[in-house]
Amino acid sequence: MKRSQVVLGVTGSIAAYKACDIVRRLQDQECDVTVVMSESAEKFVTALTFEALTQRPVHCEMFARDVGWDMAHISLAKLADVVLIAPATANMIGKIAGGIADDLLSCTVMTTQAPVVIAPAMNTQMLMNKIVQENISKLKSHGITFIDSKVGKLACGDVGSGTLADVDVIVKQAMALLK
Repeated sequence: MKRSQVVLGVTGSIAAYKACDIVRRLQDQECDVTVVMSESAEKFVTALTFEALTQRPVHCEMFARDVGWDMAHISLAKLADVVLIAPATANMIGKIAGGIADDLLSCTVMTTQAPVVIAPAMNTQMLMNKIVQENISKLKSHGITFIDSKVGKLACGDVGSGTLADVDVIVKQAMALLK
């Protein structure tokens, strides 16, 4: 039986450390996980951490020269049975909603035919910003699935919505799209 292929996009949120647990939980569900990190994600969690967890190379650069002749965004897009972005920043949501494909993760999303799932994590004020809400609505109208963030204590000390959804909820949603 073929193992499901999850391309996990990790963006520059303090919640990026939770993506390590997402990897493990997906692996427990018999999924192979390939990680794509935004440049800002690397400020929170290292590629080496994800390589150790997945036993696979982590993709960080659009034009990496050490990956052979494949165009990374195309090979990742074809590999994916689902693309999961967790955590997703307002920046990445805005890029995708605007059709901007200027890094490996946004290019992969633009190229894939697989379902895309986005789990936002950001400050409440950012999440509730009308522009961010319009971007989320637009992406939902294009068939992208969103996993609502939860109310909790944020990195800045405030309490409000914007905390990354529970890992179990994220994994359950990704698995539902794989079935």
